[in-house]
Amino acid sequence: MTLFVTITVLVAGWFLWRYLQDKKDKEVLPLPTSYPQLLQKHVAYYQSLPEDKKKLFENRVSYFLSHVTIDGVGTPVDDLDKVLVASSAIIPIFGFADWYYPLTNVLLYPDRFNTDYQTTGDERNILGMVGEGGALQSTMVLSKPALQEGFANVTSKGNTGIHEFVHLLDKADGATDGLPENLLEKDHVKPWLQLIHKSIHDIKANHSDINPYGITNEAEFFAVVSEYFFKRPDLLQEKHPELFVRLEEIFHQNPLEADKAIEPTD
Repeated sequence: MTLFVTITVLVAGWFLWRYLQDKKDKEVLPLPTSYPQLLQKHVAYYQSLPEDKKKLFENRVSYFLSHVTIDGVGTPVDDLDKVLVASSAIIPIFGFADWYYPLTNVLLYPDRFNTDYQTTGDERNILGMVGEGGALQSTMVLSKPALQEGFANVTSKGNTGIHEFVHLLDKADGATDGLPENLLEKDHVKPWLQLIHKSIHDIKANHSDINPYGITNEAEFFAVVSEYFFKRPDLLQEKHPELFVRLEEIFHQNPLEADKAIEPTD
């Protein structure tokens, strides 16, 4: 490794450490008194938790909302919107004791949008997107109606907010590729990839109830099946037991169990 590369790695590591320290040190604001009621009324995942885990979930929602700004673009943002965004973030990482999303802003749009983040014109078919660079680096954009629908329709297998936060979790190892290598045992990575490809083949052959959007690529399959895992774990376990077991390993939780988390880890 050249001296330049070594210095670059060390500097990047220092900035990452400083970023995490800043997030830890920032004051966490108290959760507004109405938010637990909103969680109880609108977030099925929270509803099924025992009281001690509900308090933990509330604390993590409070932490998220103290570190991430949620704004509307052409649409108002109310307390329920904030609760749903925060819940979308916390649900996939509830099995981990210490996790920080590299995120500073979430923008809510009044409708679907296109790749230029426009809500008018053609090809407005995007429900959510994570900024990869430029002005939208560290920013997530969500369609507000899609966010709300993901929680309001409790029998569906989809949740746009969870989908986008799973992409961030997937990206933690450096690549949004459907292979969260730091969350899988090393010898389970290849079987997971093989399972993805088998499942995509089944979708293409019309032999699966998984959202066809999952055939786009491995990253989208991972996000789509994760929505299914958290929204309808009963159905996923019944119809796709192998996927259920592997996702249980990845997320360190079983959504069918009362307290969800298998064993919270760092």
